[in-house]
Amino acid sequence: MSVRTAAAIAVVAGVVTTLLPLSATAASAADGQAVLRTEMGAPVPGGPLTRGGATETFDLTVKNPTGKAVEYKPWMLLDRKGPSLLQEDDVVFEVEAVDAPATTSSIGRQDGEWQGLFSPSAGEPGSAFDIPANGKMTWKVTIGLGVNYPTNNGDFSLTASSHNNSVAPGGSDSHLFKVDPQIKTGELKAWFKQVSSGKDGQEQRAYLDLNHQATGDGTFNVPLATSLALSHPGQEKADFRLQALIDGRWQDLEAKDSRYELPRIAKGFGASSGVHTQPLRLSLGKDTRLTKRTMITMEAEVRQAEGNTWPLKTVPVQFPLVPITEPAPTEPTPNPTTPTTSPSPTASPSSASTVRQAVATTTGNSDVTPTAGSSTGSLASTGAGSSTGLYAGLAAALVALGAAAAWLGRRRSA
Repeated sequence: MSVRTAAAIAVVAGVVTTLLPLSATAASAADGQAVLRTEMGAPVPGGPLTRGGATETFDLTVKNPTGKAVEYKPWMLLDRKGPSLLQEDDVVFEVEAVDAPATTSSIGRQDGEWQGLFSPSAGEPGSAFDIPANGKMTWKVTIGLGVNYPTNNGDFSLTASSHNNSVAPGGSDSHLFKVDPQIKTGELKAWFKQVSSGKDGQEQRAYLDLNHQATGDGTFNVPLATSLALSHPGQEKADFRLQALIDGRWQDLEAKDSRYELPRIAKGFGASSGVHTQPLRLSLGKDTRLTKRTMITMEAEVRQAEGNTWPLKTVPVQFPLVPITEPAPTEPTPNPTTPTTSPSPTASPSSASTVRQAVATTTGNSDVTPTAGSSTGSLASTGAGSSTGLYAGLAAALVALGAAAAWLGRRRSA
């Protein structure tokens, strides 16, 4: 018996024992009566199973070695080899009473796995058989493959147990059924690769690739669907903006029930398909309340898109993301205004040169008479313009001043 089958028997049996009432004449697992033993006869005709082909039949006998009747709720667990989950019609399952009350069979699932059930036709679905004290009951079980049994699944084992935990530890018989053609079974792999993280233009973004790969022979006969979930520590609103590269351009993904659906991988995905890569990028929207570097968890759940949609693979990845903080507004620069004082002249002639220019002008044009209103103009101007009178007057004053100084000198010497 596989580890998965043994674990499923232990967990589920522990739950169902408390759900159904005991009959007046039968003991149950709740009374510690896990005492029954199952025996599976050799399958007939004994050949390997083929898709849509002949079935195999075997006898299932349940024995009670104790002195009182024990309830038995049949549970046939199929342990597949291969990555595809089975649909209800992928396996043919029928049960006929041989030395037991009339029986009705059905197919169910446990954690996405195929399971065969049967119960008394006269009772409620799921009701128990009472295996008499020191007695037994026998059924004929038929098993086969439907035409759509996945091509990437191979042989499987079938274990006869009970879902009310009335079969003794180690008392469950099993049989391995071969499937033709024989294949090398593989698995479905999924993993993230973080490409980069940092500022991209005006946003902080994390770029990741989500990869899918199938190994072994055969292919998936239904499309594969992948959904993403995002989380972070704390209660602050993150305002995630998740995008996927689809048809050559980045497209927003909208969350439905807190999950983001990616484009499906078409049926027929197998080892020859190579690695299927879906580029992703994540940033924080304008409504985020995160204010510092935060570790983000992204979880991908891969499942079959049709029929049995129990998750095939769940893979997480963690990476940091930093929110963009809006830059503080800067004070606007005031418009230039006219200065209150006039700027200094860029070229101011010295007093000596001004005087020399004035004298030169006067002596070169002595017959020019100053006119009224000639006080405007630059002292650096030359030539006989309207300022000639000003310069002539200044020169005459300097000449007079020099004559007076000479007269005073003579008076002192006398």
